[in-house]
Amino acid sequence: MESQQLDVNAAAPAPTAAATGRSERAKWLLTCPDPPAPWHELFTSIKDTVLPHAKTKHPRPNRPLLFLQGLFPILKWGRNYKATKFKNDLLAGLTLASLCIPQSIGYANLAKVDPQYGLYTSVVPPLVYAVMGSSREIAIGPVAVVSLLLSAMISKVVDPSADPATYLRTVFTVTFFTGSFQALFGLFRLGFLVDFLSHAALVGFMGGAAIVIGLQQLKGLLGITHFTSKTDAISVLHAVVKAFHQQWSPLNSVLGCSFLIFILITRFIGQRKRKLFWLPAMAPLLSVILSTLIVYLTKADRHGIKIVKHFKGGLNPISVHELTFGGPHVGEAAKIGLICALIALTEAIAVGRSFASIKGYHLDGNKEMVAMGFMNIIGSLTSCYAATGSFSRTAVNYSAGCETVVSNIVMAITVMICLLFFTKLLYYTPLAILASIILSALPGLIDLNEAYNIWKVDKLDFMVCLAAFFGVLFGSVEIGLLVAVVISFGKIIVSSIKPSTEVLGRLPGTELFCNILQYPAATKPSGILITRINSGTICFANASFILERILRSAADENNKQESGKGRLQVLVLDMTNVMNIDTSGIHALEELHQKLIARGIQLALVNPKWQVITKMKAAKFVEKIGAEWVFLSIGDAVDASLALKMTC
Repeated sequence: MESQQLDVNAAAPAPTAAATGRSERAKWLLTCPDPPAPWHELFTSIKDTVLPHAKTKHPRPNRPLLFLQGLFPILKWGRNYKATKFKNDLLAGLTLASLCIPQSIGYANLAKVDPQYGLYTSVVPPLVYAVMGSSREIAIGPVAVVSLLLSAMISKVVDPSADPATYLRTVFTVTFFTGSFQALFGLFRLGFLVDFLSHAALVGFMGGAAIVIGLQQLKGLLGITHFTSKTDAISVLHAVVKAFHQQWSPLNSVLGCSFLIFILITRFIGQRKRKLFWLPAMAPLLSVILSTLIVYLTKADRHGIKIVKHFKGGLNPISVHELTFGGPHVGEAAKIGLICALIALTEAIAVGRSFASIKGYHLDGNKEMVAMGFMNIIGSLTSCYAATGSFSRTAVNYSAGCETVVSNIVMAITVMICLLFFTKLLYYTPLAILASIILSALPGLIDLNEAYNIWKVDKLDFMVCLAAFFGVLFGSVEIGLLVAVVISFGKIIVSSIKPSTEVLGRLPGTELFCNILQYPAATKPSGILITRINSGTICFANASFILERILRSAADENNKQESGKGRLQVLVLDMTNVMNIDTSGIHALEELHQKLIARGIQLALVNPKWQVITKMKAAKFVEKIGAEWVFLSIGDAVDASLALKMTC
């Protein structure tokens, strides 16, 4: 028997209690207040970044104090700081300094600046972060990846060997831009920009960068005088092979490899016996002291051992006059600063959140961005290059039992004392030792287990990981980042432009509506098609695609309906997942409504979110479909459709 079409204009019977309840729930949705204006959201985001969240309103005299505590967390936790905590922080800070001093000198060499600038970067940024940062464990200072980024990208603009003064000024300018971008990201709560570097891309980038850094250290390990400035693996290996046919010093290799083996053995012992955590932390500094004594006593520098030689001591000199904002390279400096800001923030926030979760407290990423931004801005004014949180040193800091960021203050003061009194003792430090210290830190950057896990979970993410890895290894740092970001964006764009839609059915004996493909037991109500849009937004990019998918589903449903059950009469559109909509999206819904009405099908909307329902009311779309066809839940929409169908 052929079923009758649903007549939406039929006279309705007296409303039942269920119908009245549905109507009341729909009114809650249709009469909701307008959402906050965009300027209000921006103001709130900035206020939330610099002010702590308070459960009660404080009197006005306390508002300035709250602002200062939000900007400088040390004012809040410092009041409860005890001597017992300082004992642990003192031990952790001294242990941290023993690892930081040799690493900082080595990373300065990697960044192609004089050794003292690595130590400068381990003084001012940690002190600034100590008063502005909220992580208790993170260790601030120069890191391998950012040092490589600076040398690889700035060297293409300014040759450090031909014009070291201009190169150094560019480094400081890049550091200033890095800090400025980081502070702006935090103030305007743009932390999502860091997420453009996906976890898979970061794993691949770090692995490729670690191998490139390791190949670069062959220069110091082999005692090669002339070496390529390129960072791709092929160019570096070609330079190494070429160096073997020229003059090189085997003594450098013997000395460097011996202490590299020593450092790796101490690390193995420290991993097997947790109580000996201090042994691998002290090994780099001990290697520097012993190798310097060996070179000094044996006069090995006269027999081919390359040494640091001149090492300028003293406190951080002011470098405000070194910043250049009007030169020909300012545009490149800003671009490099943006890349360094993203990489440094990604590494630091990942490190900080990892250890914060272990200690059981929450780390606000936006406040961390503000702290790191200001520490790099101030650092650029005091002869420092870009600093961030180091995973290896943070792990040492945590293992040493640090309680607060006072361990960073202790470390900075210790490095400051070294700059004031002990830099002359480092004159005979062999470059091969610095190379071996950097090489010993690289295995922590290559995470094969995580790469395997990415392969198991998501093959497309693994492609992103490989793209970043091979891009850095065989191209350059910029190419690796660009390829990884492009593929990640491509993945987002494809899923946004072509979102999925799913047909829902009711699970027997419940009020739950689920995907009928995932739950075969779910049944579709007769004459009703329930479709859910799996997209966070309906916009110009995906509105046409969504419209076509829904119309195709409606046509398929009409073809599948048996004559005894009647044709499709109501299409229920579940918009629970849709957070926003633009004018193109509303126009697509209007077109959908017109085409459905032409086929004798009524459109019902379920649970449009705050922004969505506000824009629909402003566009008078709710009036076009009828307020009685907007529901708070799928159950209400189905019950109303069945009730109206029974009256036909």
